[in-house]
Amino acid sequence: MSRLRGELAAHAAIVIAAVLFGTTFVIVKDAVADASPIPFLGVRFTAGAVALAPLARRRLRERGPQPGLVKAGALVTYLLVVLVPLLSALVLRRVPPVTVLAGVAVATAGLVLLTGHGAGFHRGEALTLGCALAFAVHVLLLGDLAPRFDAVALTAVQLGMVGVVCLVAGLATGGFAFSARAWAAAVYTGVAVSALALGLQVWGQRRVGPTRTAVLLMIEPVSAALLGAAMGERLGVAGATGAALILAGILLAELRLPALARLDRIVAAGDTLDLTLTSLPSVEKERNG
Repeated sequence: MSRLRGELAAHAAIVIAAVLFGTTFVIVKDAVADASPIPFLGVRFTAGAVALAPLARRRLRERGPQPGLVKAGALVTYLLVVLVPLLSALVLRRVPPVTVLAGVAVATAGLVLLTGHGAGFHRGEALTLGCALAFAVHVLLLGDLAPRFDAVALTAVQLGMVGVVCLVAGLATGGFAFSARAWAAAVYTGVAVSALALGLQVWGQRRVGPTRTAVLLMIEPVSAALLGAAMGERLGVAGATGAALILAGILLAELRLPALARLDRIVAAGDTLDLTLTSLPSVEKERNG
């Protein structure tokens, strides 16, 4: 029972993180009209690191030194839901469960509908694809690193690394003469999203794993679309259908059907599906003569 509660808590943590990630779109869209993107990110991630620093320091005092923490933090959009299972299978040699692969397919179809299609492939799409790949690598690395380090400390190190790099780069790309609205947005996204949401993701992924985490994070575009609709943006039939498919894909990925669980075990063991025929009475009779 305690294990089930732990898994439910981990799933809930990632869902909450995804919803918080989704709130950034409208806020950041308005904020970057008053601030250059890189300086804005510098303030955002630094604010998140500062918010987590006292708690991270206390947890490290309680748990003792964690060698390799800073290096792990230094290592470390939505096509990530497709890229994470592929990277996991290729790099870690872990074949995702059949239900998760099916959920990925359904959620990806929903993503196409939700974000629109036929708009062409331009600079914005290329940047988004690069972001998705980077985020997919991040999720994959967390699958290996998160269980080895304190979640709060690892999150604080990641935010601090990104914050310092962006602060330095921000001096040459627009400076920090933000409007009050941009400063408020940077602090909110830094504390509530980067610190809290990323911390929840790191903590939850320790139990959930990278592929299922990627699927659950697909709630992010759904929450962003719903927030945009609440603020007057038109979602449309295609968008609503896409959101529904994403949620259906997440549900499918979370199903644990006995027949599919058996198939997963066969695939994981490297056997062929033909081996399942040996359990049929006719085959057993033929083999026994």
